Amino acid sequence: MIPFEKAFEIVMGQARLLGTESVPLRSASGRVLAQDVSCDMDMPPFDKSAMDGYACRRADLPVPLRVIEMIQAGTMPTMPVGVGECAKIMTGAMLPQGADCVIMVEHTETDSDGRVRFTGAETAPNICYRGEDIHAGDLVLRRGTLLFPRHIAVMAMAGCAQPLVARRPRVGVIATGDELVEPDVTPGPSQIRTSNSFQICAQMEQVGAVATYYGIVADRSAAIDAAMKRAMAENDVLLLSGGVSMGDFDLVPGMMAKNGLEILFDSIAMKPGKPTTFAVGPSVCCFGLPGNPVSTFVQCEILVKPFIYALMGHPYEAPHSWMPLTEAYQRKRADREAWVPVERTEDGGVRASAFHGSAHISALGAAHGLVVVPQGTAVIEKGTLVCVRSI
Repeated sequence: MIPFEKAFEIVMGQARLLGTESVPLRSASGRVLAQDVSCDMDMPPFDKSAMDGYACRRADLPVPLRVIEMIQAGTMPTMPVGVGECAKIMTGAMLPQGADCVIMVEHTETDSDGRVRFTGAETAPNICYRGEDIHAGDLVLRRGTLLFPRHIAVMAMAGCAQPLVARRPRVGVIATGDELVEPDVTPGPSQIRTSNSFQICAQMEQVGAVATYYGIVADRSAAIDAAMKRAMAENDVLLLSGGVSMGDFDLVPGMMAKNGLEILFDSIAMKPGKPTTFAVGPSVCCFGLPGNPVSTFVQCEILVKPFIYALMGHPYEAPHSWMPLTEAYQRKRADREAWVPVERTEDGGVRASAFHGSAHISALGAAHGLVVVPQGTAVIEKGTLVCVRSI
């Protein structure tokens, strides 16, 4: 049994980039950037008006100004602004030669001769200058960035219409257990519905992996062996739930070894998820996850997700926040590190969820996050600030 920190180090040490592909910009959200992106031009690309108004010379503000033309966004000025002149200009339009400020429409009035008078006391330039945001050749996004809609806008601005992104890992998901039936089946005596598989697939798809569910496999060596062989041939990562503990029918570790996988660890000093097993082969990494659904959920969050991101070159850090504990937390045994589900309270803090153990999957329904309770800590007092990892 090894500490979680050591297990995490071992898993992340096996991450290898899987390759890249170019995708249309509209398909890039949620992918991991596999190239540095630089801007191909100055932004703004020209001096432009920051608002609707009149482009003129600041020196001429005290006198009435003759309007020489109207400049729309997307059109070129046709003449320079001279002494005593101005051009009516729209937001985003190119500033005409000779103008050094734009006066707002709200700060003007027009006299009977059609001349524009400035009615304000003073004015800002109201100009967006060429290159003030970014210069041609400047780096705007780094390789390894997980792309959100805001990054899509930056790439569009930079002219990156076909970004190079990391290939999405292929993840095979297998549920083991004679007691399991699919969610659309009414369980018989001694049976339960499988929740792990659908939970795992959702967690993997959330981080950009391509998840394939291979169904429920009976607790028989031949059945597990056949399912593993198929899934190993078709995926980069294999996730099995169940069959990794110490029972007579916990056959997964043996099938890992039979299929040429080297087991790097088979238990972690934490709860939930102690019997988590990790094995590697020439072309696939395999996680043997506990059958209890909370254990599986937690291990996917804290161990598998960062690994999947690492396969795409993204240094994942889970969202987290520091919040006060509104009720004291205590536990009877403190021999292992614990990851405890917590839920928000109306007064802006968190409290431990009502939790009956690693099979209590419904406890996660109202949970906001997970809090780590260190090994040896049995009590956390009310009011203590705790780090809440979002889930």
